[in-house]
Amino acid sequence: MSLEKDISEKFEGKYTEKIFSPEHSVKIAPLAVSKSISIELGLDQNYVERVAFKQGAVPERYARNLTTFSQKEQEKLFTSKVAVVGLGGLGGHLLESLARAGVGHIVACDGDVFEASNLNRQLLATENTLGQSKADAAYELIRKVNPAVFLDVKSEYLEAEQFEGFIKGADVVVDCLGGLKHRGQLKDAAAKLGIPLVTASVAGWAGIVSTVYPGDPSPSDFFGNNNGLEELLGTPVSAISTAVGVQSAEVLKILSGKGAGLTGKAFMFDLAGLYFDVVTL
Repeated sequence: MSLEKDISEKFEGKYTEKIFSPEHSVKIAPLAVSKSISIELGLDQNYVERVAFKQGAVPERYARNLTTFSQKEQEKLFTSKVAVVGLGGLGGHLLESLARAGVGHIVACDGDVFEASNLNRQLLATENTLGQSKADAAYELIRKVNPAVFLDVKSEYLEAEQFEGFIKGADVVVDCLGGLKHRGQLKDAAAKLGIPLVTASVAGWAGIVSTVYPGDPSPSDFFGNNNGLEELLGTPVSAISTAVGVQSAEVLKILSGKGAGLTGKAFMFDLAGLYFDVVTL
């Protein structure tokens, strides 16, 4: 409690106000002030920003979110926990999206390392990260993008009963796995723990995104467990970006309390013919 009091006192008189309209204004905690308090008190920025939220303020880094999310909804994002499985094409972009949006606690895992064939689509893959573990690159990115996010990232592959232990305590599980082999296992683990799962997959110009609540069907139920078309058709970055945009939106709507739009449904697209549709599973 004394630490919270110290932080509150250091914020005193330094909050600003962002006015969106005569009826809508929000108290803002300037980034420079938050960083200064973090350094002075030797505290993680996550803790400092948590206190700012308790004071009814929103950290400045999220100011452009505030016509989409209310102060309370933004706080919900910050106090939420998301489990991301896979840090490749989908996972790297998804991780950055959640961190920039302000999801305060993320656990992520991937046991792979980067190779040259990842450079066409994976956000974390650069010539400098070739041979590096995807987990290490993910940690480095988030420290640069939003160090107020508490990121617990593991460099390991998970399967079967390991999924349950990894996702336990999460508010949402995000399936960013490559291929189809372990998707059913992840879905079953999320269902057993009563956690909603947002899944996406891409092959060529096409992709599919769905939100799966316990007991609901998933696209993976219909695709089997082979790698299928992903390796045959390739994975261009445009399709990855499209899928991640929808996937991250579903995660943020669930966490903020707005509600998922793809429960029991699937968003399907094919950029080759500009085909977009939502179907019931």
